[in-house]
Amino acid sequence: MEGRLFDKPLNPNKLLKEQFVSNLTGSSLLEIAALSTVVPALVVLRKWSSRDNSRKDSAKKNDDQVHPVRKDWMQYFSTLGVDYLTVVLPIILVFTVLSEWAFTCAISLVILISIYIMFKRSQLHLKDGFSQLPSLRADISSYRVSVVLVTCLCILAVDFKIFPRRYAKAETYGSGIMDLGVGSFVVANALVSRQARNIASMSFKAALSSISPLVFLGFARIISTWGVDYQVHVGEYGVHWNFFFTLAAVSILTSIVRIHPKHCGLVGLLILAGYQIWLFSGLNEYLISDKRSADIISQNKEGIYSILGYWGMFLIGVSLGFYLFVDTSSKGKNRNTQVMQIWALAVSFWILAIIFDSYIERVSRRMCNFAYVMLVFGQNFQVLSILTLAGFASYKKNLVLEDAFNQNMLGSFLLANILTGLVNLSVNTLSASSLTAFMILSVYTFTLCMVTGLTHFCGVRMKFW
Repeated sequence: MEGRLFDKPLNPNKLLKEQFVSNLTGSSLLEIAALSTVVPALVVLRKWSSRDNSRKDSAKKNDDQVHPVRKDWMQYFSTLGVDYLTVVLPIILVFTVLSEWAFTCAISLVILISIYIMFKRSQLHLKDGFSQLPSLRADISSYRVSVVLVTCLCILAVDFKIFPRRYAKAETYGSGIMDLGVGSFVVANALVSRQARNIASMSFKAALSSISPLVFLGFARIISTWGVDYQVHVGEYGVHWNFFFTLAAVSILTSIVRIHPKHCGLVGLLILAGYQIWLFSGLNEYLISDKRSADIISQNKEGIYSILGYWGMFLIGVSLGFYLFVDTSSKGKNRNTQVMQIWALAVSFWILAIIFDSYIERVSRRMCNFAYVMLVFGQNFQVLSILTLAGFASYKKNLVLEDAFNQNMLGSFLLANILTGLVNLSVNTLSASSLTAFMILSVYTFTLCMVTGLTHFCGVRMKFW
């Protein structure tokens, strides 16, 4: 049969699953802010709780810069297990069974962190001065891992009824927490990109070579989803387009149009402004309509046109990454200054997101409009700003869980996609009870963390480019 490898369909509930994630409107910006507080707050508290153990073991980590932590495997995996129980499992709870108490959880964690800082900050740092605070490198790593962890959880959780529909991707306007996934990947990559670090630009041939894995993964996703008759929500990117093609397109555009990081921010804003004017001129109505002609552009209109928005987003991220973490021309620029700038940017982007969403055009991931870009930056810098709090009461760098995912970020994301596909093809997620869904999500995330940890422990690095 067409679109199937076998006579019996591998995914008999395909249509129902597509309808389950369609025509959604998202949640409130306030709830997105609450969820974006919970995740980094859990990481900060775990880092503080592991501070004493990390100091005892610090003398044994002289070669940690070159190789993974090569301790006794029992100690390594027990620490990884504690990281899972104190970070990943609570995230699953808040995103599922405790979703109605997300605000309460966020406020409770903020109060707990505030109390801890008040009582511990003077003991740990005032006598030594703030010059010994750790650099932001660990915070950037924590932030990027947080993006991957939440994304890996949501891509499977969204297929279960235990996952609130308001957290899933909105159909046209509005935003759920999942709408921020692709934008967060773009921002996370931009902040630490070659352009942000002002490294010499690659040749066009080298650029093509660097994006070839993304293009390969994009086509591999098309073939695999078609081969097993896997559900695809066409309204996300189009008929054939997907996440990997968007990342590849942004990368190749940035390589072709070479801009100094000092000017990337202005160029990015101009691109977004021009794109927003184009949307107002009627493009937005075309992108949110269900009408498609036979040509390849119309079939993939959401993915193709939104490239302009993601490219503008990437360029702004490059500029911010350069000024915050790379540019050393400003005298007296230390961690405290950087932290204050990050917090100021988080507040500013959130204010702009609210203004654009209320008075210009509502947030839309589908077209990656100006309001969506501001929301993505606001949410990402909120996560990063909270993670910087770890440095005010701890010298701990990264959790074992973070080191594992940071070493194989794309590899762990690919594994998550494979596991998600296997679960969907073997389990009727729509009929699963809350307990069954929670157990599956727990086993899925535990397996993902342990396999990623194993590759880190064994020194295996899946480098795609």
